[in-house]
Amino acid sequence: MPSVSKKQHNLMAAAAHNPAFAKKAGVPVSVAKEFNQADKGRKFKEGGIMKKTNPFMEMIAKKKEAAAKKPATKMATKMAKGGGIESKGKTKGKMVKMNKGGKAC
Repeated sequence: MPSVSKKQHNLMAAAAHNPAFAKKAGVPVSVAKEFNQADKGRKFKEGGIMKKTNPFMEMIAKKKEAAAKKPATKMATKMAKGGGIESKGKTKGKMVKMNKGGKAC
C-alpha cells in the first residue's frame, strides 16, 4: 500500500530502516517495509493523494505554458514596452517646428 503524503512516507521509511524507531512509533516493521517498497519511484512534491495523469491533459497544459511564454500579438508587445500611438509621434497635440535661431514658428 503506497503512502498518501510526504509525512507518512518519511515515517514509514524511518520505521522500515530502524526497528527501534518502528517500535517507538507503534508501526510493525513488516508494514513499514511494505509501504517503503510501494513508494519506490514516487515523488511527494505537494503531498496528498497522487493523481493519475492523462496524456491528453498533459499535452494541453504544455501548450498553455508555451502560449503564456510568448506574446499573443504585436500590439501586446508594443503595450508591454510602454508604447502605443504616443511612441510613434502621432499625438493629438500640434507639432511645433523650431527655426534655426531656436524660436518657434
